[in-house]
Formats: sequence, structure tokens, C-alpha cells
Amino acid sequence: MDATLPIGDFARATHLSVKTLRYYHRVGLLEPDEVDRHTGHRYYTTAQIPIAQIIRRFRALDMPVEQIAKVLAAPDLDARNALLTAHLDQMEQELVRTQTAVASLRDLLTGASGGGRAEIGRRSVPSTPAAAITETVDVTEALTWYQGALGEIYATLDAQGLTADAPAGGIYSTDLFTHERGSATIFVPCAGPVRPMGRVDVLVVPPAELATIVHRGTHANIDLAYGTLGAYVAEHALAVDGPIREYYPVGRRESAEAAEWRTEICWPIFHTGPSPGEPAARTNGDDDRSRDRH
Repeated sequence: MDATLPIGDFARATHLSVKTLRYYHRVGLLEPDEVDRHTGHRYYTTAQIPIAQIIRRFRALDMPVEQIAKVLAAPDLDARNALLTAHLDQMEQELVRTQTAVASLRDLLTGASGGGRAEIGRRSVPSTPAAAITETVDVTEALTWYQGALGEIYATLDAQGLTADAPAGGIYSTDLFTHERGSATIFVPCAGPVRPMGRVDVLVVPPAELATIVHRGTHANIDLAYGTLGAYVAEHALAVDGPIREYYPVGRRESAEAAEWRTEICWPIFHTGPSPGEPAARTNGDDDRSRDRH
């Protein structure tokens, strides 16, 4: 028969505080073997020490209590390993995000961040027929929503035997930036007769005058390009009311290499004619060397 320890001794044996043990009891993660119904004192057995040690190490890996409970309750080794692998994968993703944020911060502090003025251009886009999805989204879900919407549009075009005429794009309301929730539209230009299906509908993207900048790679540091473009528009007194646009000439669909992805950010302006001494801007399909230089 396993020996019994009061909660204080169990805390010393496991390096889990009394407060933590009480919390684990309350949420059902590690329940005491016995609770004195008169005093409320908790008692644990020596057989529970290894379980407490496992829990302590899971928490050291920042595994949520709810997920630890699932691991401990897993019916077999394969199920337990699958849960652990999923958490380790998540930790690796968090590590990559942390490393990216640290590198970006160092670049900002040393003045080595990208997004120079030489990448800024101006252009005019005509009205464009497209297949589109428009919904109200939260900014925290915008990237996931964008990926799902884009996949649905391309699947709809494939099902109808239609092809895209130009890179996909997005139109994002000011509310999405200022209030973290607002209207967002993902569209794929297509001249063919698109039949509305599911969330996909027909849209004529309106014409616009735009100042543009190209961001390379994932959206992790896209705010740097936005900052550069916003400063340029303000300094040249070009701003007009209207939603931000993005175009996606190279994305997941075009390349599996994140370093090759390109997002063209477009800020609405009232004038796109070249400044003195500047060549006229070309369309978003051209490479950066054909863009206006500022």
C-alpha cells in the first residue's frame, strides 16, 4: 500500500507549491487521494509523485493545463505522443515567431530595417471584374480568414473552368485597422462569367489611384512596409479617404518558399502622375527595378 503525504510534504517532494496543488485539484488535473471531510486537509500518495513530476515538466514547456489533462487521459501511447508532438510543433512555431520579432527589433534599433523609399511607386488601376468574398472580420483572424477565402475562390474558379486574369488582391476597410474589426474583401480578377457559389460572389473592383510598396516574405514584419508607405503618403500630402488594398503577385499558391512571397501594399492617393524627374510607374506585375524611384 502506498504511503500517504499531507499536502505540505507532497509539495516539498514534488516542488509544486501548495497553491499550485490546490489549483490542480480545483481544475481536476491532480486530485488528492483523500480530503479530510472535517478539516479539508488534502492527502496524496507516493504513487502520485511521478504524475506530479510529469505535470511539472509539461508546465515548464508551457503546455496548457487543459492539454496536460488530455495527455494524462490519453488511451494509449500513440494518442499521447500525437498530443505531445502537436505541442512541440506549436512551440517551434512560437520560437520562429520570437526569433523573427527579435531580429526585426534589432534591425529597427540599429536602423537596418528594410522598406526604403526606393521601393515606393505610384500607379492607377482600372475597374476590374473579379470573383470575391467579403465579410466582417477581426484583425486577429484576418490572416487565417484571408487564406481560407483565397482558397475557396480559387476552388470555385477551378470548378467552373475559369482562370485568374491577374494576381489576387484584398481590400481592407479603415475600421479593420482603427477598431480591429471591419470589412475585408479578397478577390481574384477573372473576366469569365463567374457563377456565385457559397461565399464567392461577383465583384467589380473599383478603379483607384494608388501609392505602392512591395513587402517580401511572410506578413510577420509587414507593418514596417506599411509604416514606410504611410509616411511617404503623409509627407507628400497625397492621402485621400478609402480602403487599403493589397495585391499578392507571389504567395503560397505560386511558391512554397516564404522568402519568395511578395505583397504589394497600396495606399489610396489623389494623384499618380510621376514627380519631377521620375519615370511613370508600371503595373504590379513588373519587378521592382521597373518601379518609380524616390
